[in-house]
Amino acid sequence: MLRPLETFCQKVPDNPLFASALSLIHAVLGEKDAAIKEGERAITLLPIGKDAVDGPTYEGYLASVEALVGDKNRAIPRLQRLLEIPYTDFLTPALLRLDPKWDPLRGDPRFQKLCEEKKP
Repeated sequence: MLRPLETFCQKVPDNPLFASALSLIHAVLGEKDAAIKEGERAITLLPIGKDAVDGPTYEGYLASVEALVGDKNRAIPRLQRLLEIPYTDFLTPALLRLDPKWDPLRGDPRFQKLCEEKKP
């Protein structure tokens, strides 16, 4: 799966969705540096400042990759920022509590704080 996607990404280098997919595959394979690099490339291709609707989605993908590869110090602050902005895949404390992709972060008190509902 990795080689065909890498080849395809070379043919379409400006597609943040493909960069995010490649990032996730590298993460699953345990290739932390390559996973982070591709995830960062995706958010460079479509940053929040350029697209406030879809840009945060790629930040969310990168946060999930960072969690998967065990980089809590990058994932948790990124999630904190994402909780503060509305976007297509709107992130909420409830989703953080329920979605199993955040399981690698569960033991961290900073993550637990993000999972708390904020009272108005």
